[in-house]
Amino acid sequence: MSKESGHRFSRRGAIAAFAATAGAAATGGALVAGGRDTAPAPRPAQAGGRIEPFHGAHQAGITTAQQRYALFAAFNLETTHPVKGERLSTEQTVAAFRRLTEGWTVAAERLTRGLPPGPMPFARPEVPADSGVADDLEPSRLTVTFGLGPDLFERIGREGARPRRLAPLPDFRGDRLEKVWSGGELFVQVCGDDLQTVSRAFRTLRSRAPGLARLQWSQQGFLGAFGDATPRNLFGHRDGTTNPRFGTAEFDRAVWSDADEPAWFSGGTYLVFRKIRMDLPKWDTSTARTQDRTIGRRRSDGAPLSGGHEFSDPDFGKKGPDGKPLILADSHVALVHDVPMLRRAYNYDYGFQANRQPVADHHHGKDADHDHGDDMPVHSGGGHDAYDSGLLFCAYMSDPGDFVRTQRKLAESDRLNAFIEHTGSAVFAIPPGMRPGENLADALLSAR
Repeated sequence: MSKESGHRFSRRGAIAAFAATAGAAATGGALVAGGRDTAPAPRPAQAGGRIEPFHGAHQAGITTAQQRYALFAAFNLETTHPVKGERLSTEQTVAAFRRLTEGWTVAAERLTRGLPPGPMPFARPEVPADSGVADDLEPSRLTVTFGLGPDLFERIGREGARPRRLAPLPDFRGDRLEKVWSGGELFVQVCGDDLQTVSRAFRTLRSRAPGLARLQWSQQGFLGAFGDATPRNLFGHRDGTTNPRFGTAEFDRAVWSDADEPAWFSGGTYLVFRKIRMDLPKWDTSTARTQDRTIGRRRSDGAPLSGGHEFSDPDFGKKGPDGKPLILADSHVALVHDVPMLRRAYNYDYGFQANRQPVADHHHGKDADHDHGDDMPVHSGGGHDAYDSGLLFCAYMSDPGDFVRTQRKLAESDRLNAFIEHTGSAVFAIPPGMRPGENLADALLSAR
């Protein structure tokens, strides 16, 4: 499920969806009043627990102990009438947005509790409301997290309510972005410990979109069963070592929205999403010394090359017997140190993509093996074949500007650039959590 653009649904279903939406527009829709100051705080998953709470001050899937599987998808609201082909008015678009988020909220809440998703909002009576692929399966800590893209707010006439730090990510030097893997007005993150329940949740949400929104892209990721240890990416290094600890003031500053954001966004956050393709053949034929010096940490235990253990602070001034710094100034760790974010990344491996056009090497970073005189030859496979594997980078943060500033530094000098390329990119505002009876869009649509 590496890339999709649009989807096929029946014309009758699209027309029915639009007709229902038009009715909602005429009545203005029902909004649930009330704030979130009394909403329960999110709690860590219990040992052996199978159900993650859907309601709370923040959406689930952020502070939730990371599950083994994830599916990320972006949608765009429909722009034209399904019959007349006329461009939809702002009022019609708002109604479609409201109806879509109502259906998504109800279905997601039920699925995370292990219940059927409820009736289809506009399907024919003979069409099943659920695929049945997860019958007899537990929810397996399923979470569904929703986000809003930069272009959505103008579409629904709510520019004044747009979160202050939400803006499209710029193109960075060395990016090889695919439009079909980037952007989006609406975002869905589905995570769980059973891949089949994750698939079922995505299919449920997608089946409620015809006539209202169209799928832009989807990506699917996985993690090993590392337990309490920091997960490893496909380079074999630990990913997320420097994450702030949940429940601390440092975590709150790094992740949750600042006080100057719109009131409806209080308790929200931002998600930076990047699809990073890894040149695994080149990495796998590089020396252990090159790999560790590229990252700035020991692969074996995640400790910085300056010494200590995984969670020791790197000492960038410490030098080796040759008088040179143990952690190189252009290592990945040196460039990203102290950037406030919560990394919640997943690996992906789509295998050989027969329809992918090979591209020439384009990396701006140095070839680390040749730069340091290591004696193992390099096989460069990622830039010249069609094998697609790597990292689905997800960073939750209070200010995406921190990512932009850091990524510009990385693009200029990160030694890791010799082994990676960025092929997908998006940023979303992640609204705060909901109380029972609330809809994802309620707070935004009632904002003044």
